[in-house]
This record gives sequence, C-alpha cells and structure tokens, in this order.
Amino acid sequence: MASASSGAPMRKVVDYELLFDCVHCGLCLEACPTYALKRAEMDSPRGRIYLMKALAEGRLPLDSDAARHLDLCLGCRGCETACPSGVHYGRLIEDARAFVEANYRRSLMDRTRRAIVNAIFPYPARLRALLAPLKSIERAGLRPALAAMLPRAMREWIELLPPLSGCADERAAMPPAADPGAPAVVVHHGCVAQVLANSENLASEAVLAAAGYRVVRMANTACCGALDLHSGNRDRALDFARRNVRMLAACGADAIISAASGCSTAIAEYGALLRDDPELAGLAKSVSATVRDLSALLLERGLPTMRKLECTVTFHDACHLVHGLGVREGPRKLLSSIPGVRLIELAESDLCCGSAGNYNLTEPEMARELARRKVDNIIATGADYVVMANPGCEFQIAAELRRRRANIKVIHLARFLAMALAG
Repeated sequence: MASASSGAPMRKVVDYELLFDCVHCGLCLEACPTYALKRAEMDSPRGRIYLMKALAEGRLPLDSDAARHLDLCLGCRGCETACPSGVHYGRLIEDARAFVEANYRRSLMDRTRRAIVNAIFPYPARLRALLAPLKSIERAGLRPALAAMLPRAMREWIELLPPLSGCADERAAMPPAADPGAPAVVVHHGCVAQVLANSENLASEAVLAAAGYRVVRMANTACCGALDLHSGNRDRALDFARRNVRMLAACGADAIISAASGCSTAIAEYGALLRDDPELAGLAKSVSATVRDLSALLLERGLPTMRKLECTVTFHDACHLVHGLGVREGPRKLLSSIPGVRLIELAESDLCCGSAGNYNLTEPEMARELARRKVDNIIATGADYVVMANPGCEFQIAAELRRRRANIKVIHLARFLAMALAG
C-alpha cells in the first residue's frame, strides 16, 4: 500500500486522476454560492478539491469538519461554467458524497432528517400520502395555524410547499393529437414535480403540442435519480437510472425534456453514469443524446401565436439548466418574443437560490441565506413576474417572497408560455 506521503491514493474517494484537471487558478471562487457567502477557501470548489485529494491520500481523516465542508456544497456546478480547465466537479462532489455516506456516522438528528427525505421524496405515492392530511387542513383554512404550532424545522419545510389545493392531477388528459409525422417529445414528469408541480408538466406538454410536436407519455415515471446522486446514495440512483433508460427508450420519443432542469441534467448524464453497465451502456448513451430543453424545441419548431401580456418579467437561471445543460439565451428569447412583455435582467441570475434538490431541507440555514440574496435581487428589478425553469427554485423563491409579503409572482417558464398562448 502507498504511504500517506507518496501522493498516491490510499482511499477510493473519487476518480483520483480527475483531481489533477484542477490547476488551482481560483476562477471558480466567485461563481460558488457558499464561497460568496462565507469567503472561506474550504467552502469553495478549489478548497473542496484540495480536501478530496487529502482524503484520498490519507492525509486527512474523514471527520466532522471534512464532512461539513462537503455537505455545504450545493452541487450547482457554477464552478464548471467558470472553469477554464474543464474540471468535472459535478462528478467529483457526487463521488465524494458517496464516500462520506459510506464511511462517516452523522448525528442522530442529521440521520433522521436525511432518512425522511430519502424514504419519501423519490416516491410520488408516499409523498401524496404524507401530504393528504395537510391538504385537508389547508382546505379548512388552517395551514397557517398548524405551521405556527410546529417546531421551527418542520415549519420551514411546510413553508416551502406551494398551495396544495392548486396541484394539478397527474392523470390529466393528453394534449390534442398532432400530425402523426411530427417529432415526438416526452416530458419526464419527475417524482416531486408530479405531486407538487404537475401543472408545469402539463403546461410543457400543452405548449409543445401548440408548436406542432407530438406529445407522448411514459407508461410509468420513476425518479430520475438526481436526489440520490446529490445525497451520496449512488446505488439507488443507478437503479432509478436503469428503470428510466428502459422506459424512455420504450416510449420512442425523438426528444426528452423535463420541467425540472435537475432531472433533465441527470437524464442527459445517464450515458456517463451507466457507461460500465454491460446491458444498458449503449441504450443509456442513446437516451442521453435525446435530452433537450423546452426553449430550444420551441425556437426550432417556431412559436405558436401568443397573445399580448402587458407585464414586466425577470428570469432566474436554474443552476442545472444553465450550468448542467448550458441553456441561457433560449428562455430569454421566448419571453422577449411575447407581445407586451418587458424583460429585465436579474443581477446574479445564475447564482443558486438555495433549493438545490433537497439542500434546502438538509441545510436550511445556508439555503435561507441564499434565498434572501436571490429575492433581494428579484425585488430590485420591480418585475411583476419572476420566471424560471425548475420547480425547486420556484418553491424556494416563492417561500421567501411570501415571507417578505412581496407581490411579485413566481411562475415556471412553461406555465407563463401557456398563459400567453392565444386562445
């Protein structure tokens, strides 16, 4: 075995060779949300890469400090956009978190919180069952009273939920049939999204159909695996990925999209995730190659006729849309093309809002700080609407706007476009 001073890996923390892509230039620092708030090297991508290397070489123990610095990363991948050396930071942090989960014993409170999230959120039926009593309480007008009686941690979780009475039914009818020869698109309905934001899935299907696409649906929808990848639960993420590859391939779509940009990015990376799978490696690569973005598909096919909307909007760049898929200009072009819409750029539009999958549930304090910073910038625009392309961002930002009693409306891009459809 190599000695701790040899510079060779003693532990399988990450793909060790990938660590050497980082040249330690520091251009990633200002793109990192945790560094922007804490101004601490170990809470930057460069610092975390140093930490991963030290853990791999056995020069540092995996103690509470090391785990904490890795936990605080949002996995937003803003550093990848800023990096001139092409560091695969997303892969590194996901592997490092899997190492932490396998080798570090968390506090009872932390284990309980993470166990609840892991047991419920990737499974729509469980989440619906959990929320059913709260939905009844909300209908009776007692949700604020219930929240006031709960402990702070539970109250903050409930604050993130949208109005449950407005959640659309997953079994809603398909959009009108298009030309049988039109390109086929499937909208991956996700896990949390199909329970709490299904109107965004249905709006995505509606605007695609209006643009002339043929919308198809999966027989069953499984979690994309992103929540598990971000949490270090790699084995279940692989299981979800395999299920989705089979189902997405079976539906025969020419393009795959998701109303949740985190899901889109996860599916787009199935080829890399399953590259060693003897059965599905080739199929996973083919599925990943068909992942697209809603705005790109609409701009390619030509927008349907839009009615005039007299309003001012600003656009928040969801992390995995801009840093994972590289989509920035398409949504802005769509919004600017709607008659009457005035688009105002948002300061720090691509800085994470703090949602980051389940980060706002497991790291509420840091998430809340980022939400405050994001909403400060949104309010400064004076916009009527803040538009985005990810439900998690929508829940996070809407909760902070409600706390401020601000009148700015939070809306998904697909719902805003559906609202603007003529007729």
